[in-house]
Amino acid sequence: MTAQATTKAAGPSESFAERFRKNFTKEKFHRFLFGTKEKQGFLKQFIVYALLIAIGFVYLYPVFYMFSTSFMDTSDLLDASVKWIPSKLYLNNYKDAASSMDFWKSLLKGLAIAGLPTILSVGTCMIVGYGFASFEFRGKKLMMALLVFSYILPSQVTMIPTYVLYSNMKLTGTIWAFAIPALFANGLNAPIFILIFYQFFKQVPKVLIEAAQIDGAGYWRSFFRIAIPSAGPAILTVFLFCFVWYWNESYLTELYVKGIAKSNPFWNNLVIQLKDFDSSFASKMSSGETSVSLSESVRMAATSLSILPLLLMYFFLQKYFVESIDRAGITGE
Repeated sequence: MTAQATTKAAGPSESFAERFRKNFTKEKFHRFLFGTKEKQGFLKQFIVYALLIAIGFVYLYPVFYMFSTSFMDTSDLLDASVKWIPSKLYLNNYKDAASSMDFWKSLLKGLAIAGLPTILSVGTCMIVGYGFASFEFRGKKLMMALLVFSYILPSQVTMIPTYVLYSNMKLTGTIWAFAIPALFANGLNAPIFILIFYQFFKQVPKVLIEAAQIDGAGYWRSFFRIAIPSAGPAILTVFLFCFVWYWNESYLTELYVKGIAKSNPFWNNLVIQLKDFDSSFASKMSSGETSVSLSESVRMAATSLSILPLLLMYFFLQKYFVESIDRAGITGE
């Protein structure tokens, strides 16, 4: 009975081994690792996800460190055992940082400095991109080459002549130093926005434009009735990129809009306030407006406040932003 039971027990294991050898062949193992035309293999997926996790860690680590440190008090900063999670949420860092940065006024000024040129850039760059995509005219290739060259040309090369021009036109120290160039499709990084609209409008079927013209629509009516409604993804892409670039541009804002020569403190947005945060916080301490000493937590809180509007904007528009990049052909495909 024991030998029979052993034979019966050994039978299924042998049949399982045979089935394993039959099913797990060399070809199937190759398909499992490297995949097929319809399905990605395990090796490729592992490499892609490993790279994404590594790149994501590089980008997210400073953000996590910033928010974690901003909620620490002085005792947590001095305690070596506290690394990432503070012992308690200390919100006074944000209160002190917001007071020193004059947060709400600086926020409204920053929205004006970034918002007005962004709206003007989106409108004018869309018109120029539509013209390049829809019409054939003499010198078009030369103008496209000049457009690309103007984007490649470093801004430091034209910074001094531009400042002299704006000074002669009495634009320095005002928001018009950003708004007027944007009105003529010459704002910050405008060439790349024109190329985005150009790439998108090239994908719009010309049959729609021709059908509208047959029905009696002129060029402008075709542009407003057909081109603009279909350009929603490109508009959102350009708007977000343009707004972020204007928002983060501290040097040109301080040079043109704030006006170094006039020392005009009116156009102090959050980015400029962050740049001068140590000196402004020290002045408040000397005047007795605050008794808290400047620490790394207060600096991290000020940095968090300066990027908070952008984070909120990306949080609510992330889905549409990814879809718009895919449809706008920003990669040049």
